Amino acid sequence: MRLSRYPIFTTKEIPRTTELISHQLMLKAGLIRNVSSGIYSYLPMGYRVLNKVISIVKEEMNKIGAEQVLLPFIQPADLWKRSNRWKNYGEELLRFQDRKGGWFVLSPTHEELITQLVKELVTSYKRLPLVLYQIQIKFRDEMRPRGGVIRSREFLMKDAYSFSQNEKEMKEIYQQMRSAYERIFSRCHLKYKLVEAESGSIGGNLSHEFIALSPMGEDKIVECDNCGYLAKLEMANYSSAKDNDNEEIKPIKEVPTPGVKTIKDLSEFLHYRTSKLLKTLFYQTDKGLIGAVIRGDHQVNEEKLKKLVGAKKIQLAGEDAVKKETGIDVGFIGPVGINSQLIVDTTVMEGKNFVAGSNQKDLHFLNVNPGRDFQPWLVGNIRFPSSEDRCPRCGHSLSIRRGIEVGHLFQLGKLYSHALKARFLNKEGREDYFIMGCYGIGISRLPATIIEQNYDGDGIIWPIEVAPFEVVVIPTNEKTVDTSEEIYLNLQRAGLEVLLDDRDVSVGVKFKDSDLIGIPFKVILGNTWLKEKKAEIKNRKNGKIEKVKLDQVPKKIMELITYAK
Repeated sequence: MRLSRYPIFTTKEIPRTTELISHQLMLKAGLIRNVSSGIYSYLPMGYRVLNKVISIVKEEMNKIGAEQVLLPFIQPADLWKRSNRWKNYGEELLRFQDRKGGWFVLSPTHEELITQLVKELVTSYKRLPLVLYQIQIKFRDEMRPRGGVIRSREFLMKDAYSFSQNEKEMKEIYQQMRSAYERIFSRCHLKYKLVEAESGSIGGNLSHEFIALSPMGEDKIVECDNCGYLAKLEMANYSSAKDNDNEEIKPIKEVPTPGVKTIKDLSEFLHYRTSKLLKTLFYQTDKGLIGAVIRGDHQVNEEKLKKLVGAKKIQLAGEDAVKKETGIDVGFIGPVGINSQLIVDTTVMEGKNFVAGSNQKDLHFLNVNPGRDFQPWLVGNIRFPSSEDRCPRCGHSLSIRRGIEVGHLFQLGKLYSHALKARFLNKEGREDYFIMGCYGIGISRLPATIIEQNYDGDGIIWPIEVAPFEVVVIPTNEKTVDTSEEIYLNLQRAGLEVLLDDRDVSVGVKFKDSDLIGIPFKVILGNTWLKEKKAEIKNRKNGKIEKVKLDQVPKKIMELITYAK
């Protein structure tokens, strides 16, 4: 491909709001273009990368016997109502009516549709197990899209679904899929961790996530460097650090705190550690308003709180809702005298003589003690781990690391087959429900995730298997144009994906564009060719330059590509 004819759209101008390096570089390198909030067009160079990722995914899916299908992007509301997700999925589900008044959704996922399809096609255990997958556009109406294509509203996803006659069969497929995912992410040269995770809006009994490590990732994992314990932050177990305070329980008393509302301000005003302060937060659930009581140095884990309460939905209650329910200004609320159901964290129950809001403006209580001054409705672990907590297995310190979710595996069981009455005849001739699994990969976020782990000050450093082109030939002056053309044609004949930068621009621009886009190898025809009759091959990843005779260039490039894989 000659760059004089290939549409390349590198730029220096990017919006100030782009936070992630992958977002910045994808815009600068001309891989994507923003259309609307969380919606992007893929330009030719970016689409080549996307197709490389798709090819890897398809190869590994096909290896384990999964068959590809294509399901509609638009789904009838009836399916979602039958699974009860029409109401429960949340505002991310975009609902709309057609001209005849029928309700539909823009698909964020396809569990209902695939279950209905298999229900209509498979009636006997003899057709099981069955694994189907697709690569399809999805849409989730994210409130705050961020990170470019990492958290967008419209995205491309590989979703696979398995249908089995029993748990054993489903678990075998689950392991096969896990191994396939490991090969996919390894081929993309990603550093990742596999962690147990929440099933979320998909549902099911067990799920695991593949988290690509990145300091800018939205997801957090807890890891023990000593024994290897790993878990998603929301799912993590840990041993709480005990308060070694041997003080006696003291009488409760009031203290004026004019205008002091936040934990930080209260700590500074009273000269108390934040671990000796209490926070009382109210949440609206499908079971009513509840209060969560935790220490001031901790954060509420809403997933654990929801599970402990047995709620399906949970969200932080607004100030108006809290004041309407309690009659108290937010900032001075405490657990003493509260009539709402209080869920108290275990670390609060283990402590004593806390500072808490008095439920009166500009006033707090000192020496508040659980059991004496307020009674919990439920007690449990409802917080995120902190730096003081220890590994639940070995007692070693824990590290909290950030990452990006790139893949998710779910053991769905009979959740959707029950909801949609999807049954088959088993070996005994009786009707039984399909045992299902669900397996997703965020295709469109993979290129951005790869960039987050592979870049430098000059631009992207693509792993060879996903690079838009493998090599670029760069003539540096008029005397090397004909030789560059010859090398370009020889590389093409060798079956390589090669660019010839024959544009009428400066050599500096050619080098900068090549580095920005991330082409793995450059073949440079300059002074070395004129003096020594050798081409220079430069490795984008390590900067190493090798001098090679003209007839050896294709062979050398092939060797470097093989080694890079």
